[in-house]
Amino acid sequence: MQGLDICRAFFEEYGRPMLREQFADYENRIAAGVCGSGSECFGFDDDVSRDHDFFAGFALWLTEADEAAVGFRLIRAYNRLPDEFMGVKLEAKSCFSVGKFGVKTIPEFLRGAIGQSTLPQKWQEWFYLPEHALAQAVNGEIFTDPLGEMTRIRSELKNGMPPDVKRKKIAAHCALAAQSGQYNFARCCRHGEPLAAQTALFTFTDHALRLMFALCGAYAPYYKWRFRALKKLPLFAAFYNDFERLLTTPNSGEAVEEKQRTVEKISASLIQELRRQNYSDSESDYLENHALSVTSRIGSAEIRALHLMDFGE
Repeated sequence: MQGLDICRAFFEEYGRPMLREQFADYENRIAAGVCGSGSECFGFDDDVSRDHDFFAGFALWLTEADEAAVGFRLIRAYNRLPDEFMGVKLEAKSCFSVGKFGVKTIPEFLRGAIGQSTLPQKWQEWFYLPEHALAQAVNGEIFTDPLGEMTRIRSELKNGMPPDVKRKKIAAHCALAAQSGQYNFARCCRHGEPLAAQTALFTFTDHALRLMFALCGAYAPYYKWRFRALKKLPLFAAFYNDFERLLTTPNSGEAVEEKQRTVEKISASLIQELRRQNYSDSESDYLENHALSVTSRIGSAEIRALHLMDFGE
């Protein structure tokens, strides 16, 4: 059983009865669930994951007003729950809202997830938010949310990025993928620069993957989970093996030409989707031309004036 299933079962066996029996007046105001850092929040945990930071538990999220009224009592009740469930220890309990689980206010959730206690308002706040932080803020599962506030906030984080900010990021990833993969990889090989050639492939893969997630309406997670998450992307999952060959086979002889064809194959698929979603109307097979086309559709002069390769992180 994976970590998220264990946490859900723990909540149903102990958490929900605790709220019903001890906090009947607030049961319809308290959200509960699991999200954040850790492979279990993405559903990617396995036996290896249990060697560190793998715990049972759940978070309880309250408004600040409700936390003032009942927070301390709720913390004490949570801390009285069993220290182990289904053979998995609980995270160390605390009275100070540290760790992934336990009692937290909704502003504390936001502060821990994106570094500020309110949703982003200005375009700059969205632009400079690390994508992996947004991915962690919207992963996992909400077990119960009677007020709907946590669901609303997570939906806003998932879907609320201003269109011009998204266009700017997409344009930058197009430009960087073009420069590294379509242009520089083969040239580095011809120059006899194997380290630069491999770096070009890593850079191409990074930005091609970010494009894929963006075009699927998702955020790319922390780098070590990106390929696992790619397998679940409806439009691009089939490219997993292509990326594997790009990054794990030698750059020599005929392999260079084969890898360049693979880069063009991936680029062509990205271009097709950019055109289908009306981000670009360029007919070029070179991603940088699509970066320029996407940029031309940015309405904000301030955002449009940023460097073509600036994606905010």
